[in-house]
Amino acid sequence: MKFYNSVGPNPRMVRMFMAEKGITVPTEEVNLMKGDNRREPYLSKNSIGQMPALELDGGHCVTEITAICEYLEDTHPNPPLIGDSPEKKAETRKWTRRIDLNICEPMAAGFRYSQGLPLFKDRIPTIPEAADGLKGVAQHYLKWLDKEMDGKEFVCGKRFTMADILLFAFLDFGNTVGQPLNPELKNVSAWFARVKERPSAKA
Repeated sequence: MKFYNSVGPNPRMVRMFMAEKGITVPTEEVNLMKGDNRREPYLSKNSIGQMPALELDGGHCVTEITAICEYLEDTHPNPPLIGDSPEKKAETRKWTRRIDLNICEPMAAGFRYSQGLPLFKDRIPTIPEAADGLKGVAQHYLKWLDKEMDGKEFVCGKRFTMADILLFAFLDFGNTVGQPLNPELKNVSAWFARVKERPSAKA
């Protein structure tokens, strides 16, 4: 296998996932800042030009971060980060989707359409006038999540899962691009501090 890595929260999520499982694979750095992900030879690996990608030994490339993590879970089931039963897997996938759609995606788009606009305006469709609203959507759902996290150690209770890794990668990114974690969100802030202490957080 080969992992195509770059800056940003998406590759970091997969790196954390691999670190939690003790998976080490050869890595090739793709310079996103220079736009190398938007031209060959990377486009032959991932035609949409997004990072990261995991190239399998047979040449097939797995793309999209949750799909990459699902593949790694299937091939390296221990420790389970999605689940070791249908019920646990469903719970993890539910929370991963909720977090991705309602927090991570609007947060990332809000960045691309504002602070990140000089980098992204000639690469993808951008909507600068939507930036503040999208950032507001992410904050709205973080407040909702704060209530959901009451009394929980991790997003899925006592289990540390893919949902936690996804959320941490994006919230830590938000802290660096003008979307800091609101300290009034006590449950999420305490959760963030716990995850930050894990060795995988340095991945």
